[in-house]
Amino acid sequence: MISNDIPCPEGRPADRSDARMPRWLPRAMVLALALVACFQLATWGFHQLITLLLNVLIAFFLALAVEPAVDWMAARGMRRGLATGLVFASILVAAVGFFALLGSMLAGQIANMVEEFPQYLDSVISWINSTLHTHLSRVEVQNNLLKSDWLQKYVQDSANNVLAVSATVLGSLFNLLTVALFSFYFAADGPRLRRALCSVLPPHRQTEVLRAWEIAVAKTGGYLYSRGLMALISGVAHYVLLQVLGVPYAPALAIWVGLVSQFIPTIGTYLAGALPILIAFTVDPWYALWVFGFVVTYQQFENYLLQPRITAKTVDIHPAVAFGSVVAGTALMGAVGALIAIPATATLQAFLGAYVKRYEVTDDLRVHGRRRRGAGVLARFRRTLHDEQPSAPLEDRKAAGGVQEDGEGVR
Repeated sequence: MISNDIPCPEGRPADRSDARMPRWLPRAMVLALALVACFQLATWGFHQLITLLLNVLIAFFLALAVEPAVDWMAARGMRRGLATGLVFASILVAAVGFFALLGSMLAGQIANMVEEFPQYLDSVISWINSTLHTHLSRVEVQNNLLKSDWLQKYVQDSANNVLAVSATVLGSLFNLLTVALFSFYFAADGPRLRRALCSVLPPHRQTEVLRAWEIAVAKTGGYLYSRGLMALISGVAHYVLLQVLGVPYAPALAIWVGLVSQFIPTIGTYLAGALPILIAFTVDPWYALWVFGFVVTYQQFENYLLQPRITAKTVDIHPAVAFGSVVAGTALMGAVGALIAIPATATLQAFLGAYVKRYEVTDDLRVHGRRRRGAGVLARFRRTLHDEQPSAPLEDRKAAGGVQEDGEGVR
């Protein structure tokens, strides 16, 4: 029988225990499993805290926006806590007044629609009967509508979703309170927060952090105040138009147009103009056309004349960059990203602009976006003449003094 033992150099059979796994392999496997578990735990925690992190981010930008006003009052002897409270109280009063006006307008319109619904229904039925030669009646239509299956199903679904709607409303109120508290603390304790952050950084890094903070405050505050000024101008202009036309709820509609068109990016203009056009249509269809034309005209005036002058020193970013930042912010963080995208982009652009070295641009017509008319054709014509011109004989050039001879040859 042949033995399977492999002889060692010393003449002894090899021990199979020498082929066991290395000692470091179990530790490496345990470490890898621990890292995977930590990653999974961190991912789970991040998803659980994503709402809180977004609220903190919104609160931080809101604190940056109100900090110039707080600093202005604190520089005149007022305590930062009291100054921050006054600023937030003013914001709260303005928000409550806006929603009160908007709610009264909507309530009035709904009441008018309910009261005039039978008249609208009679006019629609009369038009259908005269056009399609039918014999419908309002009572028949109402009975069929009230006894329809889809209406009963809709009412049942709405009753079942009351709890979910209530939970959503309570969650929104809690998120709003969270944002308000964090923004209050960030604005009131801004200097203390900066000292705490700089205390863990070397001196040269502290300067960079303070510079970035200052740029963020200037750009975010400038964005808010410039938008507020444009909202005021837009609201006054639309209020004058609506008041002249006799459209009801002109103050509420003017405030709606001013705020929504300025503080909701990209689609805010369309949302703002739709409501006054609809209300004006209930008064007179021609009034709706006048409002539509004024909204379009004012938007062009704002884009090309008003906005560049107001935002030239506050949020100086290209419209294409602003649009791209809003799209990117929406894709990353939804509505929150759309709201903070422009001030965040302006802050980043200003911060990077302080470190980018710029050079003097050459004085070329192509740099300025224009060329002399016919310059390209004239240059090609000159090159063609130069290429086709025959060279003169050598004797003629000698006679003209263009060629000299010496002992070494012709030059």
